[in-house]
Amino acid sequence: MRLDHIVFAAGPGGLVGTTSRLAPLLGEQFVTGGIHPRFGTRNAILPLTDNTYFEVVEVLDHPASDKAPFGQAVRARSELGGGWLGWAVAVDDIRPHEARLGREAVNGNRHRPDGTELLWKQLGVRGLQADPQLPFFIEWDVDASLHPSTGATGSVSLECLEIAGDPARVSEWLGQSVDAPLEAVKVEWVAPNGTPGIVAAQFQTPNGLVRI
Repeated sequence: MRLDHIVFAAGPGGLVGTTSRLAPLLGEQFVTGGIHPRFGTRNAILPLTDNTYFEVVEVLDHPASDKAPFGQAVRARSELGGGWLGWAVAVDDIRPHEARLGREAVNGNRHRPDGTELLWKQLGVRGLQADPQLPFFIEWDVDASLHPSTGATGSVSLECLEIAGDPARVSEWLGQSVDAPLEAVKVEWVAPNGTPGIVAAQFQTPNGLVRI
């Protein structure tokens, strides 16, 4: 189990406006991800070091976004002005987590601009909707060379996550200590003052340390 990516919901400017605002801060351009047809969303990606990436996601005017929990979650966060939606951990086998949580994973896919289709299973978005400090699980069904972190220049790394929540609660959800998937990233746990979840992320960039 490891940190796979962090998710940011687009604000009033949509996907283009949000990434155009974030890119100069981070000193790197986001790349077009593609549409998630099962979720009614689309994304842009910034590959980071340590096999992780920063995803900015936008809800589409599509029936799937009203039915799929991920689309619902993105829409709700964007309607609040956008911002941090959550984080995902990668697992080699999602089935034990299905059994432990009593839930079934759903299939996800998107086509990159070059036509390559990425496939995965994900689990736990409803948990995130109920308690945004909780990550969701993802099992990739692609060669490691196709993981969205591929292409990282090494100039931007995730240094710290500030999470409003309870590490014991997150560890219970993960089925192991939360320190395991986050061992390469410093985490500052703060008491929730309102909605729990990611408060901010700190990145080491060509512009120095940047907090978003």
